Amino acid sequence: MGTSSRQTPTVAVIMGGPSAEREVSLDTGHACAAALRERDYKVVEVDAGPDLCAVLTDLKPDVVLNCLHGRWGEDGCVQGMLEWMGLPYTHSGVLASALAMDKQRTKDVYRAHGLPVVESVIALSDEVRARHVMAPPYVVKPNNEGSSVGVYLVNKENNGPPQLDDQMPDEVMVEAFAPGRELTTTVMGDRALTVTDILTTGWYDYDAKYKEGGSSHVVPADVPQDIFDLCMEYALRAHNALGCRGVSRTDFRWDEAKGAAGLVLLETNTQPGMTATSLAPEQGAACGMSFPDFCAWMVEDASCSR
Repeated sequence: MGTSSRQTPTVAVIMGGPSAEREVSLDTGHACAAALRERDYKVVEVDAGPDLCAVLTDLKPDVVLNCLHGRWGEDGCVQGMLEWMGLPYTHSGVLASALAMDKQRTKDVYRAHGLPVVESVIALSDEVRARHVMAPPYVVKPNNEGSSVGVYLVNKENNGPPQLDDQMPDEVMVEAFAPGRELTTTVMGDRALTVTDILTTGWYDYDAKYKEGGSSHVVPADVPQDIFDLCMEYALRAHNALGCRGVSRTDFRWDEAKGAAGLVLLETNTQPGMTATSLAPEQGAACGMSFPDFCAWMVEDASCSR
């Protein structure tokens, strides 16, 4: 059940939290809260801590806009708490959130639905530090974080395996490097919005995503029509295969030399960033939807049992 029958609902915007993506989540939350106030919603901003359940119990909001990123807020944990409390919330439910946060299991779902991916394995961090677990070039990343947190690119010219820092988890994903252009498509409900071509001078890492000037976006992407159409189709298929709800964003790499065969899925983000440089609201704008309208759509789409 959505919120369309409510008069000026109270929206709790939960943000921050304890994950590695706390600062980006705060930016997302503040931006969404300001946008909702432009649409006359009553908004309460909540920095999610161990007392989140008690805080929401006291607030009794009509809707929770989940602006958390990373572990706990994006992996099904908070979603399960909100289900138990009976609070309508935005984005994907428990199962889809947990699946999409686990990159290897996401790939298993992709493969089962005929979606193209590159080879990857889960390995112990100590093993990755000790030897090449696959032939370079490859990428090493946490299996359950986002926003390019802790990503290592190992090129052919490297003399040895990557020396992962101590913040990396005990197990990591090692993934064959997919060359080419970085493309992404947002899904909103049952509709793929458009395709963005992400341009950056180097690796599309945390700074490229979130710092001003870190990257530039071409919306809609200037790619052949068949590649554009495939991104739209694959993003919607990924969204549905994982059981996502609300807004999701699927990232691709495309090797132009291989044509359609060079397009592969990297991951699906169930709670895309909503900062000034974020991709999902930019795609909404390209489709004629203002940022306040984008945020209002998410609130109206909220429900339990997602």
